[in-house]
Amino acid sequence: MSPTIITDDLPPDPKQNLIIAALSDADYKRLLPDLKLVELPLGLTISESGDHIKFVHFPVSGIVSMVYSLEDGSTSATALVGNEGIIGISIFMGGESLPTSTEVQSVGYAYRLSRKLIKQEFSLGGKLQHLALLYTQGLLAQTSQVAVCNQHHNLEQQVCRWLLMTLDRLYDNKVVITQARIGQLLGIRRESVTKVLGQLESDKLIARGRGRITVLKRRELEKRVCECYAVVKDEYERLLTGNRKSK
Repeated sequence: MSPTIITDDLPPDPKQNLIIAALSDADYKRLLPDLKLVELPLGLTISESGDHIKFVHFPVSGIVSMVYSLEDGSTSATALVGNEGIIGISIFMGGESLPTSTEVQSVGYAYRLSRKLIKQEFSLGGKLQHLALLYTQGLLAQTSQVAVCNQHHNLEQQVCRWLLMTLDRLYDNKVVITQARIGQLLGIRRESVTKVLGQLESDKLIARGRGRITVLKRRELEKRVCECYAVVKDEYERLLTGNRKSK
């Protein structure tokens, strides 16, 4: 299912995506007429595993999860993408498709660019190519660290990591999601998620509502998380912060 193109009078600024914001004025002006705003409703599957990707998407809000599904129906999210990144890296990496699906975890918007145009930009060897490749390196670091975390760290640490990574991409203290969906994204049983969240709520770090989690004490949550959260965050900052456009 393709995202719906939005034609509102006051659309969000494409530069809310940090990669677009880092482009030179000339690069931005060249791309702007071809950037199409699309809605990212909750639960939308932008692409399925193995799909021939037609567009790259630059989220300006919301979160998209990269989800791996097994033959028995179990799933696990391998990475989160927000306004720091790009959806559809297989187009410019040469693979044309990915073994993961891309699913909207938190509602938002994105600007999309066609396969043809992103390949044209890469052929120029300019700033967009440079930023996209740096971002891809950061994404690889995230997927690798998530795999390590899932293997070696306890469930509370995994849930705390996921919550903090989600908050970083929402810039809010509220996460709209069900406990069952968290279990699907983390590849763990819903009952296990409920137990961990119940303990965090008892410790007054979070508050739960129907389909909603509010983080009350982020600093305390950061003390509970494993090193994986900081490793991923530091790697993105190392790769991309110095390449953002000077004001």
